[in-house]
Amino acid sequence: MSKITAAITGVSSFLPEYILTNKELEKMVETTDEWIMTRTGIRERRILKGEGKGTSDLGAGAVKSLLEKKGISPNEIDLVICATITPDMFFPATANIISDKTGIKNAFSFDIGAACSGFIYALTVGTKFIESGTHKKVIVVGADKMSSIVDYTDRQTCVLFGDAGAAVLLEPNNEGYGIIDSLLKSDGCGRAYLHMKAGGSARPSSHETVDAKEHYIYQEGQSVFKFAVKNMADVAVEIMEKNNLKSEDVAWVVPHQANLRIIDATANRMGVSKEKVMINIERYGNTTAATIPLCLWEWEKKMKKGDNIVLSAFGGGFTWGAVYLKWAYNS
Repeated sequence: MSKITAAITGVSSFLPEYILTNKELEKMVETTDEWIMTRTGIRERRILKGEGKGTSDLGAGAVKSLLEKKGISPNEIDLVICATITPDMFFPATANIISDKTGIKNAFSFDIGAACSGFIYALTVGTKFIESGTHKKVIVVGADKMSSIVDYTDRQTCVLFGDAGAAVLLEPNNEGYGIIDSLLKSDGCGRAYLHMKAGGSARPSSHETVDAKEHYIYQEGQSVFKFAVKNMADVAVEIMEKNNLKSEDVAWVVPHQANLRIIDATANRMGVSKEKVMINIERYGNTTAATIPLCLWEWEKKMKKGDNIVLSAFGGGFTWGAVYLKWAYNS
């Protein structure tokens, strides 16, 4: 019997309607469109508006679209994994809420928190359930409402992030398509450079923490940039070498959309031309766990069955990793 692999068989997304442009940010904080574009490559980002709207709404929108697109009943889904660092609440898991909002009743569900590496972590975990033979249909969601933890008076961070949700369906494959290999890494020392200080058990929420703005993203940009450039590029090259892939063998690179300079550095290190790199940061900014599946959704019609694809990400923690897959279908 041939080995079971986990193949992505469908992908969808959910984007909020509201577009926050650089021109609008110029009115909110001391910055310019030129400053933002030069340093990040971002021109606009989507923001989820509406009272009571959370990450589950982004994730549920993507999952509903995916089920409709594939013609699948919610009852057929065995497992839902949501990668997010902006859960609706500490508990229950946002994946539980997404399942409820989409009518998924026969699955168990849980969240994974690995910041910008969250989707490839979750994809790797979901893959194991398919490979074991115990699960047939697994949905992996990457969703974050980053606007909920962004300080719009901090020009270093507020220009970077947007809101979005995207989801993929994993199913068994016996033809050698799907997830072939993954490399996942982490180093907890990175917490000093990129974190949200308060709100957890070490520093619970209080009037003091709110007044001190400790519930927003804190980032030492230069330190994070140096770590990201090296590790995101290195792990992408490592997975290529491990699987005997040369640059010409790679059809597409799907990098986490954090910063255009980091993306360029990763592609250069891999020896892959920019035409093979999926880039949509200009329109969506950094949507954290949603960036990679959002790229897959936008480029779905361009990918061909059998294409060698490398996903690569770097995030807070620090976390980083890469996934090598063979695309399983033609759109």
